[in-house]
Amino acid sequence: MSSFPLGLASLQRDAAAGRGLPPVETWNPAHCGDIDIRIARDGTWHHEGSPIGRRELVRLFSTILRRDPDGFVLVTPAEKMRIVVEDAPFLAVLLDVEGEGRDQKLVFTTNVGDETVAGPANPIRVETDPATGEPAPYVHVRKGLEARIARPVFYQLADLAVPGEGEHRGTLGVWSSGVFYPLGRPE
Repeated sequence: MSSFPLGLASLQRDAAAGRGLPPVETWNPAHCGDIDIRIARDGTWHHEGSPIGRRELVRLFSTILRRDPDGFVLVTPAEKMRIVVEDAPFLAVLLDVEGEGRDQKLVFTTNVGDETVAGPANPIRVETDPATGEPAPYVHVRKGLEARIARPVFYQLADLAVPGEGEHRGTLGVWSSGVFYPLGRPE
């Protein structure tokens, strides 16, 4: 792992000490090229073609991930390296529901341990494949980074779906933090 950027050791110490996410949006080091890290569609992180087995290392990398106009990068105060993300960088694997109706809060947990509450700052969106009609749901996690909602979690959302009103009439969707998110049309 000697090819990883410098500064990760100090970030790992910060993470272990329970400090918050690093301020990656304020770091603007020179671009150092590409690094052979890929986040697969299923949320698995790979380095040089092999899955990264150390969960702590994946968590650490996820905290220094940023989406720039030209792609996804791992960034430290000293270096910035582009990586490949096949779909969304995270996968929403758990859903907790707090409350009900319009006051309901949907709390998603990602495969790297982030929690996000769907709402105005973290919307849910559903893309539909034009060829197959298959939905691909996403939720915003932080600073332009999204999680694809895993199929079992999407089924949980479908169980919570209610008919839309007003501009959303004719759809089924879910409420979270006072916002209605259409999931699709009833069949």
